[in-house]
Amino acid sequence: MSMFWTIWISVISLGTIVGCYFLLRWTLANKTGVEEGVSMGHEFDGIEELNNQLPRWWTILFYICIVWGVAYLIIYPGLGGFKGVIGWTSSNQGVLSLEESKLALEEDIAAGNLNEYALQVKYANEKFDPIFAEYAKTPVEVLAENEEAIQVGQRLFLQNCAQCHGSNAKGAASGFPNLTDDDWLYGGSGDKIKETLVLGRRGAMPGWLNSMGEDGVAEVVAYTLSLSGRDVDQGLKEKGKARFAVCAACHGMDGKGNQLLGAPNLTDNIWLYGGNEKSVTQTLYYGRNGVMPAFKETLGEDKIHVVAAYVYSLSNSQ
Repeated sequence: MSMFWTIWISVISLGTIVGCYFLLRWTLANKTGVEEGVSMGHEFDGIEELNNQLPRWWTILFYICIVWGVAYLIIYPGLGGFKGVIGWTSSNQGVLSLEESKLALEEDIAAGNLNEYALQVKYANEKFDPIFAEYAKTPVEVLAENEEAIQVGQRLFLQNCAQCHGSNAKGAASGFPNLTDDDWLYGGSGDKIKETLVLGRRGAMPGWLNSMGEDGVAEVVAYTLSLSGRDVDQGLKEKGKARFAVCAACHGMDGKGNQLLGAPNLTDNIWLYGGNEKSVTQTLYYGRNGVMPAFKETLGEDKIHVVAAYVYSLSNSQ
């Protein structure tokens, strides 16, 4: 945190505590000119206002809160560079890689600065790392038949992947692949799924509006839709077939895609961004750029191995 925000928070914290103290002292002083317990001369609906002090129990609780506020600032860090009398530190200082987290944890252990979070991380690593290491010895395809491992993989999937692919893994929205079918952009083998999770993927479909024009795009759209058995204008289809030679560099002359490039199969009826004429036209007009993040640093390869087994099981269930 910058020095500006450190000073800003310190001034507000101390100012609030001091301000509350003086506000309380001011309210306890009798500045009305009327003796305590005497009527203020106000009456409404038979109820008369008397000049009474704040209830004693309320005043005591207010003082306790002020004292606790001061004690908290002394015990815990928060004012400037002061780390508090107990030396408490947070191990959750931003997002660290797996190796950085382990190194930070080891340094905390050596320095005796373990907080509750670090203790839980240490405990979890000691308990579960050997289990994940054991799972990693089994090929993904075989591990996918281990019900206990699949349950673990499912929990990891829900924590890390469901935001995009949905809790049912069928794709949360347009542009996020359904992982429960057998249609794979980069391959659906255990090794390929694991490779995707470890390294991430970056898809790039260029836009063709400027080079083909609206008429050219319409022709290619007609031919593309015909590959999956759609009824289209035959004249546009024939013209689009000739233009499709440009697209074949990635999708192949038969339109069945290329998993080395992540180019989708256009002959089935599975569409990442929608398969109606409007959606396909938008794709050809402006292109598509999909990004699948890498999880090597955040999960580690042993946990990725278990997630890969779970994902593999979704489209290969018996």
